[in-house]
Amino acid sequence: MKFIIGSTNRAKVKAARTIIAKHFPTSELHEVKVSSGVKDQPIGDEETRTGALNRAINAANEHVGAIGIGLEGGVRMLDNEMFLCNWGALVLPSGEKFTAAGAQIPLPNSIAAEIHKGKELGVVVDEYFQASGIRHSEGAIGMFTAHSVTRDLLFEHIMQLLIGQLKFHQTSR
Repeated sequence: MKFIIGSTNRAKVKAARTIIAKHFPTSELHEVKVSSGVKDQPIGDEETRTGALNRAINAANEHVGAIGIGLEGGVRMLDNEMFLCNWGALVLPSGEKFTAAGAQIPLPNSIAAEIHKGKELGVVVDEYFQASGIRHSEGAIGMFTAHSVTRDLLFEHIMQLLIGQLKFHQTSR
């Protein structure tokens, strides 16, 4: 089985590699940079989910017979509070699609204010913590949970949900 993830982000690739190796140890995973087809900072579940689906479709189109993986982080509003949101998608060679979402936590108001001004979460978080490349390691979720849940672990959970749907699909035919 061949999987292609539509990202070169280290946290996303690590999550996909970990879960695929657990469930399909003889499979291959390749990474490719593809377009999400949405803004650099997706706003809302719909746009974030669309970004994950587009990444999965574009990744699957890289090789005949491959299963495409798309993982996308975004933000959403709920009761005037901004939350992290994360979505994933698998696209099978048949074109069938599976999607799943992950845990959400509220962001500090100062972070939300910068995103409302049009900045990307990764840039704002790097500035806030005076660091570089947080999106490739612990991610915003890791920083705002005192490293209790890191970005790769969040995406591992989403990958578990996606692979679980795939396995159910394979056994229910």
